[in-house]
Amino acid sequence: MGLAYGRLRCATGAVLEVDGLPMVIGDRAHVEGAQDKQWLEAECIGFEASRTFLMLLDVVQPMAPGALILPSSMPRLVDGRYEVPAQRPSLPVGPQLLGRVVDGLGRPLDGLGGDLSGPVVRAAGPVNPLQRATIVTPLDTGVRAINAALTIGKGQRIGLFAGSGVGKSVLLSMLARNCAADVLVIALVGERSREVREFCEENLDEQARRRSVVVAAPADTTALARTKAAEYASDIAGWFRDQGQHVVLILDSLSRYAMALREIGLGMGQPPVARGYPASVFSRLPEIVEKAGNGARPEGSLTAVYTLLLEGDDVHDPVADAARGVLDGHVFLSRELADAGHYPAIDIERSISRVMPRVTTAEHVKAAAKLKALISKHTRSRDLMAMGAYVRGTDPQLDFAIKNWDRIRAFLQQDAGELSQFELSRDSLLSLVRGAP
Repeated sequence: MGLAYGRLRCATGAVLEVDGLPMVIGDRAHVEGAQDKQWLEAECIGFEASRTFLMLLDVVQPMAPGALILPSSMPRLVDGRYEVPAQRPSLPVGPQLLGRVVDGLGRPLDGLGGDLSGPVVRAAGPVNPLQRATIVTPLDTGVRAINAALTIGKGQRIGLFAGSGVGKSVLLSMLARNCAADVLVIALVGERSREVREFCEENLDEQARRRSVVVAAPADTTALARTKAAEYASDIAGWFRDQGQHVVLILDSLSRYAMALREIGLGMGQPPVARGYPASVFSRLPEIVEKAGNGARPEGSLTAVYTLLLEGDDVHDPVADAARGVLDGHVFLSRELADAGHYPAIDIERSISRVMPRVTTAEHVKAAAKLKALISKHTRSRDLMAMGAYVRGTDPQLDFAIKNWDRIRAFLQQDAGELSQFELSRDSLLSLVRGAP
C-alpha cells in the first residue's frame, strides 16, 4: 500500500509530477500552495512507474518544490467531526440547469444562485450501434442554405469548418436562436472570455435562454478545465436525449478541445506525431463525437454541431482531417464569400450532409444537386465570362446559372435576425431550380 501523502517533484506548466502517492486516473487530490497555506485542487491524469501526474483544475497558483499532496478522500475535520469527501464529485445534471451558465465543473457562473445539485446521475455509457435509433427526420435549423441544400437530420453530427473572421459566431447564433429543439446545450471551450458574455446576452434571446444550458471554459482556464467543459456538455446533452427530448449540442470549438488535450499529452511527455499533436488526441476525438447522435429511445434525439478552426484556412489541419472522418457531414465557410459580403458565407460546393437523402424526398435531393451544379458551373466559368470568351447558347446549364445568378445569391444569403423555416426553404429551392437543365 502506498503512502497517504505525496510530494511535488516537478511542475511543468500545469502538469504536476508527484512522488509517493499512487492514484487512480480521475481521482482528486489537494496540493499545498505556497501562499497563505492555500490548498489547490488537482486531478490525476496519468502515472508512470512510481510517478503520478496531476493537473490543476483551476488557474495555476504558486507552489514550492516538495509541496505536500493529499488525496481528496483523506478525512477532514468539519464542524467538529471527520468527514470523507466524495472521491469523484458528481456533476449536476438535470432540468435545474436550463437557463443557467456553468463551468466545466458544474459551478454556476451567472450569479443567479440556487442549488444546482440533484440526484447523482451517471453519464450514459456507449450506445450499442445496433440499438441507436435511425436518423429519419429533418431538423429545422432556421438557416435557409442549410435547410435547403445541406439538410441536417435529427441525430446527425456535423462539423462547421471555418477560419477566423468569416462569420462563424454569427452562424452559430442563428442556429442557437432558430433551430427547432426542446433543449439547446452550448459549450464554449477555449474561446475569448469576452465572447462568453456576448454570446449569452446578445445571441440568445429570452426564449432561447430558457431552453439552453451554457457550459463555458474560456481560454484562460486550465487545459483540464477546458476538456471537462466539452465532456460535461456532451453528458448533459446525452441525459436530456435519454429523457425523450430533442436536443441540439453546439460545441465551439472541437479544435480548442483538441488543443487542450495536446497540452495535457505533451505535459505528460507523450511524443507528438502530427503538428505537435500526440496520438492520444486522435483517439479522444471519436470518443466525444460518439457521445452525440441518437440513443436507444426513438423519442429523443441529439444533433451536434462542432466548430473546427482552420488555421490559415488550411483544410488539411490534422484535427480537421480526423474530425471529417467521424462526422456525418461538414459545412465549410468561405473567406472569399465573406470578403464579398455574402453571409452566411457557406460554401455549398465544398459542404455536404451525408444523411440528407435519408431525411428528405428524392425531389428535394435532386433540386439540391442541381443548385450545387449551377454554382459549380458558374464559379468555374467566371474567368471566361470576364474575358468575354463565353458565347451564350453554348452551355444551357451555364446559361441558366448566368440568368439566375442574382436569384441564387439572394437565396443563399440571410440576415442574422431572419428565420427561414424548413418547408419554406425547401419550396423556395424547388422554385429556384425549376427549369434548370
